[in-house]
Amino acid sequence: MENEAGRPVRIGIFGGTFDPIHVGHLAAAINAKAGAKLDKVLMVVANIPWQKEGLRTVHPAGERLALVEAAVSGVDGLEACDLEIRRGGKSYTIDTVFDIKKKYLGDELFLIIGADVATELDTWDRVEDLADMVTLVIVNRPGSASPKNLGRMWNYLEVEVPSLDISSTDLRARAVEG
Repeated sequence: MENEAGRPVRIGIFGGTFDPIHVGHLAAAINAKAGAKLDKVLMVVANIPWQKEGLRTVHPAGERLALVEAAVSGVDGLEACDLEIRRGGKSYTIDTVFDIKKKYLGDELFLIIGADVATELDTWDRVEDLADMVTLVIVNRPGSASPKNLGRMWNYLEVEVPSLDISSTDLRARAVEG
């Protein structure tokens, strides 16, 4: 597929638990889209986030997807994606990238992650295959250090996002407190 400029479509993949999605997620997606010159960003809602399994209760995937759909409604270039939910089971980024690559043959894939996540990539499933399939877009807060562990395996670029003092953990705690 080609965009209006006659080049392959540049697709950002921003996966997450989104429990709940918040303005920080949206700011990261919008800034990554602009900074990496992406045509669109797929906000991929994890079905069962394996790295959170057993650590805390995660709201049902369908509820989290509905919130993401509402949050991106009317935001140009951002799309809610239920791929991992439809696939079922645990959500691994490599499986999602394989599926997206099949759907968008010939397009360029960019994996959007936070700088904090970049330091944990070595714990991910089949990370070497993933590095061959995507360019990382690392979103970082102003003044934060760049990840140091990426080595030569990864093609990546960094995008600065505004520093917003908000997290899903904080929002869940506030909801419990009423």
